Amino acid sequence: MKAIVCNEFAPVEQLKFEDVADPIAKKGHVVVDIKACGVNFPDGLLVQGLYQLKPPCPFIPGGEVAGIISEVGEGVSHLKVGMRVIALCMLGGYAEKVAVPATHVLPIPAAIPDDEAAALVTAHATAHHALKQRAQIKPGETLLVTGAAGGTGLAAVQIGKLMGAKVIAVCSTQEKLDVAKANGADILINYSDTDLKTAIKEVTDGKGVDVVYECVGGDTFHACSRSMAWNGRLLVVGFAGGTIPELPVNLCLVKGYSLVGVFWGSFTQHQPKDFAANMQELLMWYVQGKVKVIVDEVIPLANAKDALNKVMGRKVKGKISLRS
Repeated sequence: MKAIVCNEFAPVEQLKFEDVADPIAKKGHVVVDIKACGVNFPDGLLVQGLYQLKPPCPFIPGGEVAGIISEVGEGVSHLKVGMRVIALCMLGGYAEKVAVPATHVLPIPAAIPDDEAAALVTAHATAHHALKQRAQIKPGETLLVTGAAGGTGLAAVQIGKLMGAKVIAVCSTQEKLDVAKANGADILINYSDTDLKTAIKEVTDGKGVDVVYECVGGDTFHACSRSMAWNGRLLVVGFAGGTIPELPVNLCLVKGYSLVGVFWGSFTQHQPKDFAANMQELLMWYVQGKVKVIVDEVIPLANAKDALNKVMGRKVKGKISLRS
């Protein structure tokens, strides 16, 4: 089969599109013939050796796919050859086939197209977990989302609105803010032409924000860390801006808010039952039309480097899917 291979930690341009051995369905696993694969910001960090996890090289990046089961391993009874599924594979998604633990595979409702299904898992599931388990957000609370037009930011806008929050979208351009507004944002802040801290104070009448879904890092994080409401929750989701900030922890003490880490990949391992319940709820919401994956572009698997560069450059509104 063909796959995108990372032979060493290096810039994205050094990824190779090459032939590799087909995977085999060992005990407890299935093989999925991949129809589409979601592209995520951590994929770009992973191949450069900049992510929290550093798999041994060579490896195939890509953590979320949609496709058809072509082989079922020993001990798997609830999945069958020919079933259309989404799968959380952690690695191996930038390929024509992937072997996945059966516990991380779910049938796809017919209403969800492959490209959207493949892009649903990481972005929406991260936002869902963050707002449900980590923030425990309540109806009527304010939710501020940074990077609100990106894949996981846009998901947080949709899910936050669905869970009853008043959503404040923070983006770098009016075009991105328009996308966030179309997906449910109530208040829009363009941090390129205004001081973010001042703007947050104005739109919250000086009270600050109950929950911040922070994806950017750097100066954006620092502005949010000084704009929290009493009993607020500042969710650390990622650092798309490239700078990992340091927090003066006295701010948490004085303002009485919590700094909460969000690492969805670890959540799926430590709380598999909660992960499964979350996914069922997400799929139900999707079928009901309450959430939606916005696929900005579909790119051939062979051009995965272009897809990663667009995601890493924050040039995507929603998600990118790869097609083999």
